[in-house]
Amino acid sequence: MTVTTDDGVRLWAERSGGEGDPLVLCHGGPGLWDMFGDVAELLADVTPVIRWDQRGCGRSERCDGPWTSERFVADLDAVRGHFGLERMALLGHSWGAQLALSYALAHPDRVRCLVYVAGTGIGPDSDWYGAYHHTFLTRLADHPERLARWQELTARAERTRDEERERAVLQWSAEFEDRDGALEPAGRMADPWFGINAESNTVLNEERKRVWGTPELYSACEGLDVPVLIIDGARDIRPRTAVDSLAKALPHARRVILPDAGHLPWAEDPKGFREALRLGMLGP
Repeated sequence: MTVTTDDGVRLWAERSGGEGDPLVLCHGGPGLWDMFGDVAELLADVTPVIRWDQRGCGRSERCDGPWTSERFVADLDAVRGHFGLERMALLGHSWGAQLALSYALAHPDRVRCLVYVAGTGIGPDSDWYGAYHHTFLTRLADHPERLARWQELTARAERTRDEERERAVLQWSAEFEDRDGALEPAGRMADPWFGINAESNTVLNEERKRVWGTPELYSACEGLDVPVLIIDGARDIRPRTAVDSLAKALPHARRVILPDAGHLPWAEDPKGFREALRLGMLGP
């Protein structure tokens, strides 16, 4: 299915599941694509879902941007409008959690509830990036050949499509607690492989460094009159203390920390993730 934005960019989108109000999913990145197939299956008897690829990424139309949170918020609103949703339940993962929060702050009257999964809070990057990078390298070093190959590929000025995929799989393998088996789920994330939009990734990450951690953002979150469910995996290599800033600022927040899960909690604790989401959206 194609959603056309107000500036004419065509976005891939898909609705699955039964009747009822759907949960709209915002994938991570920036510059990646929807990898929520497993989540849609996991929630099949809980809620229908809407998945979509952000502009310039995955199955959506390649374009020249613009790469701004404001533009991506407008794209998400185009998805909402296309499916005829007056108010939506919204879930964002990682960078998608930042996007979903940005949308809720811009359009609180259009959000019924927000599920914030594995984000990095609203503080500056210094709250989490250094510890994340150290743990990332430590995880890869569990298999020295993986670290060496990742460093080799990262140092190259140009990489083939296959090398880009290999580098991504190696990088994503650090997200999984089972170090010996980590390449298998990381490989599934790269299948199919659409290629990473590096420009989108760079520009949006630079924007976050300018805007996140500002008094204005804290104040906006303190005034957000939307119920928010924060779901964290305790074993995420991004320190979960970074999310404390958001949890403290929000007036209507509930937080669930899954002790045996990492950055993709539905992959490592599907039962716990499903139950947290079910209770958070539907109540006991």
